[in-house]
Amino acid sequence: MQSSPSPSSGKPATFSDECWSEDASASDTENFVKTLNRIRGKGVRPDIIASIITHYASKCLPALAGGDDTQTQAAATAGGGTAASRRKKRRFIETLVGILPQEKDAVPCGFLLRAMRAASEAGAEAGCREEIERRVSRQLDQAPLKELAALDFEAVVRLVRRFLSEEEVSRSGAALSKVAKLVHSYLAEVAVDRNLTPTQFVALASAVPCHARATDDGIYRAIDIYIKAHPGLSKQERKTLCMLMESRKLSTEACLHAAQNERLPVRAVIRVLLSEQDKLSKHIDWSGALAGLRSPGLLGLAAPARCLSKREARQQLEIRRLQEDVAMLQRQCLIMERHIEKLLEKKKGYFSWKRLGGAVFKASKISETAAEVSSPFYSGGSRT
Repeated sequence: MQSSPSPSSGKPATFSDECWSEDASASDTENFVKTLNRIRGKGVRPDIIASIITHYASKCLPALAGGDDTQTQAAATAGGGTAASRRKKRRFIETLVGILPQEKDAVPCGFLLRAMRAASEAGAEAGCREEIERRVSRQLDQAPLKELAALDFEAVVRLVRRFLSEEEVSRSGAALSKVAKLVHSYLAEVAVDRNLTPTQFVALASAVPCHARATDDGIYRAIDIYIKAHPGLSKQERKTLCMLMESRKLSTEACLHAAQNERLPVRAVIRVLLSEQDKLSKHIDWSGALAGLRSPGLLGLAAPARCLSKREARQQLEIRRLQEDVAMLQRQCLIMERHIEKLLEKKKGYFSWKRLGGAVFKASKISETAAEVSSPFYSGGSRT
């Protein structure tokens, strides 16, 4: 008869292995803690201590290993339903959290997120779960999207709010920007969940301050996915969602997509068009002024015939692209204006331009802008 393995065999106990008794698992963990304390007493660096702990923990509890290995995932779920296995997991995780190095960035954030999920599933003590959340929030900018998406939504909201409350955030704009991108990616990941309410979506999206977002393409993508996955949203709910993004922070590609997006409210589309027109006008004015300063023709001098430099060629190419963008916006605005006129004919007073801040958006204005772009002033003169 084959004997059961023992702690002295060198193989750590796995909680999915029924041949291990609870006493044997506890003894194995105690021996590991004693050995680790001796190593720590010799002045070993915290990151090395953390790597030893994470390696041992991943062997004992496969759910902490991560990765896409099928066997690892199968081992993580095997035997997890028994009360004894659940109790052993809880004790192991509580012990694990107590021996982790306290130094920031010593333990990978992905491992902490997996430990946070395992602690919740095993029913660990509130103090243990609180400690893991505190450690994760300190380095949330390093969190992998895959591990973050495995948590429940409310836990993610707590982590983001806790991260933003840290004093160090004010001194680390890069970390804040990374978390903003992470939140947008997470929202796009969970937007297809039918159980995610608009209130929850808005709560997490609005938790990130505006100054942390260099671009709003990510939040626009998340909003678009959410509206598409929830066709039953009311008009007011769609308006509230679209208010989360700033039109001026959308890229040209995102603006063009939004201008043709039938799922967005009409006013949101008009705000995007107005913002893009303003950006294009400023860009064209700047390019034209720069070309005018370099053009000898404005000084009454004859421009010598020569080949354009690479910089001037790139400038003219950019101006042609801007002309095309203006023409496309002109077509979109004409379509939008006709649509609004039809609505006004059906019901007078249904839509008021004054609610957009008094801006009266006419297609003729864009026509004038397009004409200016086509003028020789913006063609980019040659230098002497």
